[in-house]
Amino acid sequence: MGKPNLFLKVIGRIQGTLRYKLLTLVLFPIVLIMPIALALAIYWGASTTYAQLYLKVNTDLSVSHDIFRRIREDYLARLGRLTESYSFRTALEAQQLDAVQTQLAALKRSAGFTYLRLLDRQGNLYGRPADGAVPAKSSPSLVAALRGEPRVAVEIFDQAELERISPALARQNRLPLIDTDKARPTRRNTEDRAMMIRALHPVEDTQGRLVAVVEGAVSLNGNFAFVDTIRDLVYGPGSLPEGSIGTVTVFIDDVRITTNVPLRPGERALGTRVSNEVRSQVLDRGEAWIDSAFVVNDWYLSAYEPIEDVHGQRVGMLYAGFLEEPFRTALWRALGMLVLLFLLLMGISSLLAVVGAKSIFKPLEKMSQVVRATRAGGARRVGALASRDEIGELAREFDAMLDLLAERSRQIQAWADQLEHKVEERTAELQSKNQDLQRTIRALRETRQQLVVAEKLAALGELTAGVAHEINNPAAVMLGNLDLITAELGPAIKPVEQEIRLVMEQIYRIKDIVNNLLQYARPDEYAGYLTQVDVNGVVEHTLALVRHLRKQREFVINLSLQATGSVEINEQELQQVIVNLVVNAVHALPAGGGEIEISTRDWKGQGVVIRVRDNGMGMDDEAIGRVFNPFFSTKRTGEGSGLGLSVSYGLIRRYGGNITVTSKPGEGACFSVWLLSEPVMATDEETIEEQLHALL
Repeated sequence: MGKPNLFLKVIGRIQGTLRYKLLTLVLFPIVLIMPIALALAIYWGASTTYAQLYLKVNTDLSVSHDIFRRIREDYLARLGRLTESYSFRTALEAQQLDAVQTQLAALKRSAGFTYLRLLDRQGNLYGRPADGAVPAKSSPSLVAALRGEPRVAVEIFDQAELERISPALARQNRLPLIDTDKARPTRRNTEDRAMMIRALHPVEDTQGRLVAVVEGAVSLNGNFAFVDTIRDLVYGPGSLPEGSIGTVTVFIDDVRITTNVPLRPGERALGTRVSNEVRSQVLDRGEAWIDSAFVVNDWYLSAYEPIEDVHGQRVGMLYAGFLEEPFRTALWRALGMLVLLFLLLMGISSLLAVVGAKSIFKPLEKMSQVVRATRAGGARRVGALASRDEIGELAREFDAMLDLLAERSRQIQAWADQLEHKVEERTAELQSKNQDLQRTIRALRETRQQLVVAEKLAALGELTAGVAHEINNPAAVMLGNLDLITAELGPAIKPVEQEIRLVMEQIYRIKDIVNNLLQYARPDEYAGYLTQVDVNGVVEHTLALVRHLRKQREFVINLSLQATGSVEINEQELQQVIVNLVVNAVHALPAGGGEIEISTRDWKGQGVVIRVRDNGMGMDDEAIGRVFNPFFSTKRTGEGSGLGLSVSYGLIRRYGGNITVTSKPGEGACFSVWLLSEPVMATDEETIEEQLHALL
């Protein structure tokens, strides 16, 4: 409590004494009057100078406007001289179109036209048949030219109009927009329109009748020669002080399409945009804008005016301006000389005040520096001072307080470091134990899955072999006895012939189920010979095997066979897989029938993919997850054994391929068979284990 009270007491004493010292310095008349006079002089000099500069840039804009107008008229005059020349008229009257085009090309090169062409009396390209007429861009200038009046005006061409003239012209007029501060927000990232000086001059015969119109246009997009010509005329040698540069720019809307304002050394600021303030005044309200402005990357004394097209619409802006820095530097140099004079006078009268204030301000400045250094994390101190007054005492107390705070901070940091170290040790131990526990859990899960797979594999093998043996023997005896009964009864079998045939069909069905079980459990015993197979041919041959299914319900099969490669596989097994998929698709169709699409495609250079798609009832996610499981079926009782897809899956996986399915309830299903050009044969245990893994 002692030190804060002492600090407040010292501060109070300093305030009283410091106020007296500062009043003594402030009451000097020279210090009070001279700064006011200096400020008035600086204000008057700056305002007068800038008023003259604004007048100059306004005059520069007017000159640029006049040069722009004269350039347009010059292009029209060049067309006039061509249309009135004897050689041009003679070639046109004789319909020597090659000679006409030669003269047009020569003028285009010499005058710098972007394009130059001849139009007929309907405004179409000259010499085209009526059914292949190519109309020129419609505008009031074209209408006037077709009446015999030469016209020149600014027109905006969009991408479609540029494409009709030349695809290359359309491409070269695509200008990427550059993000510019203070510009009006826009979603566009490219300016693809072109601003053209379009001149049209009629061609009349000796009787004064219109026979054609010469159309020429000069694109201002990226036309550096155009703006450089205006700049050289407006800002000729000696018009600006050394170090300043004059600039001229043409805008479409608020986008710079041609300019000599630099973006970087050697690069012009094409694609940059003007500020929203300038755009609102010039384009929205149609008023000229004259002021000092930050143009792209530096301050310029700038003037803008709207550019109107042939329709009288404001479509862009014309800008003239020059770099402000040399003028500003010269102004401040002059004002600096004025300030020096004032300072010289003030220095003599202020010497006493400076000497008197030094003892006051030096400790305060050191304390201010210490505060800034402490805020930045430094450990600076005021140190020894010659001053023995109240401010010196304050500085010494201030150093003592900072030393005390530094000591307290070091103690707190030491405690924090100890606590952080303990927390890190406990966290590392906990993370290590968690990692050990996770590895143990993963090992237990993997071991349990392997045991379940091995147990089910052994059980299924024994069950399948036993069931096949026990069922095949009675089935063979029944078939043999039925054949014997049929032979013994002869014609007397007619009354029960249908029933006996039905019994035999069911016995054969039992044998098929048993064979599918054996093929599922022992695929190596049923593997056939591998050959190079044309998948498209197998699909076409398979259609003959499923025609009988139309007796159950009507359906249409659409083929889209676009595979060009072949695969190495057993053809009969592939045919079995396709038949199974088609049969499943038929059973999924609605009672009134439906459509099945079978398509083949090349599979990214790896092989072929076969897709069987139907518009049947579809499946939910649960059914999709179990569709390849043995004995799982969505068919009605008696329509299937649930082994077809499981066997098909085992066959394809044995050759390194795969079968996938996508489906939604009510939207049909699509089965995809992925076949490798060169199969990667899997062992029986791998195939069976993979299929059994789906049952877990």
